[in-house]
Amino acid sequence: MTLPDELALEQQRVSAVAAAAGLDFFQVIFEMVDWEQMNTVAAYDGFPVRYPHWRFGMAFDQISKSYSWGLSKIYELVINNDPCYAYLLRGNSFVDQKLVMAHVYAHCDFFKNNAWFAPTNRRMVDALAGHATRVKRHIDREGQDNVERFLDACLSLENLIDIHAAYAPPRRKPDAEADAEAAKDGVVRYDAKAYMDPFINPPEVLAEQRLELEKLREQDAPFPLRPERDVLWFLLEHAQLKAWQRDLLAMIRNEAYYFAPQRLTKVMNEGWASYWHSRLMTEKLLEASEIVDFAERHAGAMAMQGTQLNPYKLGIELFRDIEDRWNRGRFGKEYEECDDREKRRAWNRELGQGRDKIFQVRQTYNDVTFVAEFLTAEFCEEQKLFTYAFNPQTGRKEITGRDFGEIKSQLLQSLANGGQPIIEVTNGNFRNRGELVLTHRHDGQDLNLARAYETLVNLHRVWGRPVHIETVVEGKGRLLSYDGEKHEAEEL
Repeated sequence: MTLPDELALEQQRVSAVAAAAGLDFFQVIFEMVDWEQMNTVAAYDGFPVRYPHWRFGMAFDQISKSYSWGLSKIYELVINNDPCYAYLLRGNSFVDQKLVMAHVYAHCDFFKNNAWFAPTNRRMVDALAGHATRVKRHIDREGQDNVERFLDACLSLENLIDIHAAYAPPRRKPDAEADAEAAKDGVVRYDAKAYMDPFINPPEVLAEQRLELEKLREQDAPFPLRPERDVLWFLLEHAQLKAWQRDLLAMIRNEAYYFAPQRLTKVMNEGWASYWHSRLMTEKLLEASEIVDFAERHAGAMAMQGTQLNPYKLGIELFRDIEDRWNRGRFGKEYEECDDREKRRAWNRELGQGRDKIFQVRQTYNDVTFVAEFLTAEFCEEQKLFTYAFNPQTGRKEITGRDFGEIKSQLLQSLANGGQPIIEVTNGNFRNRGELVLTHRHDGQDLNLARAYETLVNLHRVWGRPVHIETVVEGKGRLLSYDGEKHEAEEL
């Protein structure tokens, strides 16, 4: 549903104010939806069309119950696309709609300008609609149960990508007969004009490469020769899959790489949007009668709950701190000794250095580098940050300290690799029987064993042969295995 005239005019105003403040964004298209439509779109990760699968229905059920019971309410939903699509909830107050618009325009600026989003598909709405069509065709040909079971397996592995890769690497598949044979043998062959091929790919060099590979195979050398973090790509290239299965796995991998930057920049993205909705609303957009309502909404979004880290709060305060620090000294001693935060922010608005710095940070950093470089002991003290741990005696999470080093270490650990364990393929021919070995790069956090065993089941469904994962459990090396019938665990 298109926006009513009043909101359409307000969108033009918000857009102009955001652009005048320096934000640079794609065209934004707002859709007005009711709460059920909003919950449906949220279950689809913000997209209007997705492939048929039970997980979207489960997500819709959870979101709807949370809304009905008053536990949560979705205020804004925006898609990284060109143009950006965003949704406004019918029935919200005018100040709510205005706040959401300001927040959305800042998100769109982040999508467009942050380096980690640069390689993402800016036509993902169309791409996901195409994925839905392809899945439906596979269901018609292979049956819903077969397709759904394989999708279940693929989705349980969707986080096993190289999240720091700039994009899903386009691993070239040779199509010429000679190249296909070379690829089958594992020989590196370079593209060349026909008349240059003997010089670029000399037969004697290719023969030598094949001989070296045969020697490695005889020695039971690991395959791949180097650990491969993009597990989904390895499965696509080397698992014995049918054409429709390979197509489904490729779609899941494509979507995983699209969503990866959002996992890598959650704190920055939400902090940037919150910084700008706060600034635009208080400086340009609010009427006097709307200030209290806005303050209530903003305070609710910034609230910290116990041991849960609020990315909105951490992000906005860190951006403000960066701006403040880069402006220090410009007003001399008076600025340094001023305890009035609002007065200092007013000074910040008159200065350009801090503002330029936060735009630079927005462009090049992700959450890990953002926290690693700009988190300070003074900031942690001001924000009352702390470390905590579960106390088995009391059965509760309790504060363990306020040491800056420990706070920063725990925070970085929670953000590293998008909060997911680092898993790599280290052997695709274990015991010389085509068995697959993954290795967990242990960083102090043990794997959830129940989930690990279930993941091995789904990995076996894709690989088709016994699968293993090397990890550490309570300080001891373990090899967890699944052969298609039973699980095993042996000490390394």
